Amino acid sequence: MTDPHTPDTRSKILIAAATMLSEDPTARLTVRAVASRAGVSTGSLRHFFPTQQQLLDTVVEGLQTIEMADDPMADPSKSPAARLEACLQVLLTSVGTGADARQNWIAMHEAYIASPTPDESGNTFLAMERLGISRVRRWLDTLRQEGIELPDDLEDHARFLLTVVNGLALERALPGARSRIPFEERSLRLAVAAVLGQRPARS
Repeated sequence: MTDPHTPDTRSKILIAAATMLSEDPTARLTVRAVASRAGVSTGSLRHFFPTQQQLLDTVVEGLQTIEMADDPMADPSKSPAARLEACLQVLLTSVGTGADARQNWIAMHEAYIASPTPDESGNTFLAMERLGISRVRRWLDTLRQEGIELPDDLEDHARFLLTVVNGLALERALPGARSRIPFEERSLRLAVAAVLGQRPARS
């Protein structure tokens, strides 16, 4: 008799792929690598996910439903702008500073630019990008539901905020990263004010 608590093959595949991405956002979710991590054959994986893109899309769709632990957006004691800034700061903090940030960018370059299999690594990058956009869109949608006036289509605003975060993340990998922290905070404040249509608060 099958143990009801034992994941089925499809679930094992999705758990393996999601775990690989959570451990390393630059991980190559190739059919062979995911099948090996899940402990299944490549034939079994392709039965459920005939293409790598279908696997990525399903994994990203599942990750979009997972709530971030200690999500700053859930703190009602702060203003909408302060909460959105804190959310973006969480994304930025994940890359670290100095040597950690440089290692992050080296890994990104190796995985997505210098990769010998650009199609597969490119699919992973685009999937992670969609995940990031979706997360920011959810934050913006939360604010809109609270009465902040934002357009129905939030994707452009989400992409803009992520572009700011990515630019600041790159600066963190450059010399003098720590001296840029005050400017980084002001940059996030200006970006949030632009999206929310508000005058930025003075620090």
